[in-house]
Amino acid sequence: MNVILHVGAHRCATTSFQEYLRQNSPALTAEGIGFWGPRRTRRGLFHGIQPGPARVTGRNLADRARGRLQIQLEYSRAAGVQHLIVSDENMIGNIRDNLRHGGLYGGAGERMARFARAFEGGVSDLALNIRSLDGYWTSALAYAVARGHRLPTPAQLDRLVRAPRSWRDVITDIAAAMPGVRLHVLPFEIFGARPEAQLKALTGQTAPRAHARVRLNASLCLADLRASLPQRVADQLPQGSGRWHPFDEAQAAALREVYADDMMWLAGGADGLATLVEDPEKLAAGLNPPRTRLTRGRPDDKQGRMAGSG
Repeated sequence: MNVILHVGAHRCATTSFQEYLRQNSPALTAEGIGFWGPRRTRRGLFHGIQPGPARVTGRNLADRARGRLQIQLEYSRAAGVQHLIVSDENMIGNIRDNLRHGGLYGGAGERMARFARAFEGGVSDLALNIRSLDGYWTSALAYAVARGHRLPTPAQLDRLVRAPRSWRDVITDIAAAMPGVRLHVLPFEIFGARPEAQLKALTGQTAPRAHARVRLNASLCLADLRASLPQRVADQLPQGSGRWHPFDEAQAAALREVYADDMMWLAGGADGLATLVEDPEKLAAGLNPPRTRLTRGRPDDKQGRMAGSG
């Protein structure tokens, strides 16, 4: 049985992907695909894997969590599951810590090392969704503000722009924590609205298209964001409609440049640590690339007049 950990990230249509798997559960079960989502992992299944406040009972919570996981994995194997997808974006951290520390998942390596021990080396693949940093931080800030957090100050926005960590660092930390696990990176820009393509990329099997266009936890537009906030906070937001853009043009460009560097690194092989999953519907040009320009001659050619004789 292939055990595939889908770790998000947050604000990358992870909840929509989980809902797609949940609603298609009967069809997927018939195809040998199992699914554990947050409704299962956050109801005690993962309790004890990460350190935290707990009652003093004298029991080793990490050992109990490991035993609990192995029992559930054995149940799935006995049920004939060939691909088990365990999806929970909180495995690598949370948005609150990212915003507080001004960086991407600083503890991802340590957290995933604990999950690797809990699964006792049974994880075959890990899937990580990434997103352009200007879109990621904008969505994360909108999510936080809608839940009562303060609007970011110019200094806080500048801190996010200048953060030393990028997706490359997150990927490197996860790969070091889980050696031998195949790490797949799926860009939000390609797979965010296509959960069926993401599922096929992870399992290699044809995925159902039912419930594939369900969208959950999308960022609020400005009008809805203002309506959800106290008036004194809503007045600080810009007027108009559409999406909230907290970063100025220079800051957004700097964040996009960092993401472009990460994508170039991934496309170049990612030092053998991860595989960038390409768009499955994008066909290569082949030996004879298509003609995209139908005009004759070169673009810089100009019609000239020949000099007359004499």
